[in-house]
Amino acid sequence: MRRWIANVFRLGVKELSSLVSDKVLFAFIIYSFSFSIYSEATGIKTEVANAPIAIVDSDRSLLSGRIYDGLLEPYFRRPVLIDRSAVDQAMDVGTYAFVLDIPPRLEADALRGRNPTLQLNIDATAMTQAGVGEGYIASIVQQETTNYLQSRGIESQLPVTIVSRAFFNPNLEGVWFHAIDSILENVTMLSILLVGAAVIRERERGTIEHLLVMPVRASEIAAAKIWANGLVVMLAALLSLLVVVEQILKVPIAGSVPLFLAGIAIYLFAITSLGILLATIANTMPQFGLLCIPVFLTLNMLSGGPSPLESMPDALQAAVQISPAMHFVKFSQSVLSRGSGLDVVWPQLAILGVLGAVFLALALARFRSMLARSQ
Repeated sequence: MRRWIANVFRLGVKELSSLVSDKVLFAFIIYSFSFSIYSEATGIKTEVANAPIAIVDSDRSLLSGRIYDGLLEPYFRRPVLIDRSAVDQAMDVGTYAFVLDIPPRLEADALRGRNPTLQLNIDATAMTQAGVGEGYIASIVQQETTNYLQSRGIESQLPVTIVSRAFFNPNLEGVWFHAIDSILENVTMLSILLVGAAVIRERERGTIEHLLVMPVRASEIAAAKIWANGLVVMLAALLSLLVVVEQILKVPIAGSVPLFLAGIAIYLFAITSLGILLATIANTMPQFGLLCIPVFLTLNMLSGGPSPLESMPDALQAAVQISPAMHFVKFSQSVLSRGSGLDVVWPQLAILGVLGAVFLALALARFRSMLARSQ
């Protein structure tokens, strides 16, 4: 056992040396966990920002004026007053994302408790902005109406209101979500890419023959590639979390960073084993790249990050239980956003460990057969 560990350590040091000497790949790792995280977190917005809006004000009252003034920047551009006859043309050409139609006698009907109705026209081709913006506008109209009726002392006329409280991200800032999510995506992508490229590189450069004449076993070669490349990804993810996310983007980390690192280590064991398995299937680097693309996209799209698991069909929810990315995203969200401890996330860690053992067993079986063919 001592000799096995010594061989794994030496081979791992060789992997680190090879990785550092590959300046293009090393620069890609730095980019992926620095500028890529920042640009994705700040460049992708799910909340409404600078949305063009118009108002058809057929009431011209104090209440309609308060609604007009309530649509503020940076969520909306300054509202434009248009005639009702121009609504269809403006929506057809995409001039406005929202057109709020205020009916005549809005103020008078509200004061008499007649429940007037406002019409909101939405350009739903911008699907995310349409859904979120509708909620913003409805909230603004309700708030301004409530404040106006309260100022007139008509407490009994107020409708039942809903008070929403958002936990873990109280201001619903998209940067918080995108920053963490992009780290998780890059951990998955880089782990598969680095360890798989290390195996393919050995075959293409012919150095695999040098390993075959050494007194080392297939498990030692595979384990060395796993710990060396996994260590690089884990350190890069840690620096990105502490520097880019927490310091530059000002995203608070609610949970334990050491617990998150422990989860990353177990996840890297699983995902790098999968990377070795994929590398034993492909014969060249282009083939490996083509194989990685659908695997990574599937892992990412069905991880529960971009789309909630609950919205998927039941059969698909059962199928994705074998995806380590799904369990890692669930673990990471619990630790980093909700501040959960080991007593909450241990099932995900246990499942990741089991999946890693299964992937490693399959990878070693394929790896041994690959080495045998190389002799």
